[in-house]
Amino acid sequence: MSRILAIDYGKKRTGIAVTDVLQIIAGGLTTVPTVDLMDFLIEYVETEPVERILVGHPKQMNNEDSENMKRIVPFVNSLKKKMPSIPIELVDERFTSVLAHQAMIDGGLKKKARQNKALVDEISATIILQSYLESKKYSIKL
Repeated sequence: MSRILAIDYGKKRTGIAVTDVLQIIAGGLTTVPTVDLMDFLIEYVETEPVERILVGHPKQMNNEDSENMKRIVPFVNSLKKKMPSIPIELVDERFTSVLAHQAMIDGGLKKKARQNKALVDEISATIILQSYLESKKYSIKL
């Protein structure tokens, strides 16, 4: 099998998470400067088998796209051109930052560590990936 990769795309930094090759466990991989993201992804898929890429879909509470979507659409289009054989899906990312902060608190991280925005982005990507895995696990096949 191969991995599923999730992206929490940001203006400055992007959090990245991946599954194990059996697609059971989601784990944070890294945070990269967004300007270096495409090069990082190209290098990663050359060395690791990636079945699918998930990109966080920023939505507001009224279900409309948030401001960051104007940056995500060109990124996704570029990604599709550079990696046409890998399916790319948008996954709702509402509340991932809040959940990431709560996970950091629950994990006992000190306030200083919780202010690490790169760590928040990586945890957010992991939450996006984990929610995707859970939705597939519990979906009913007819």
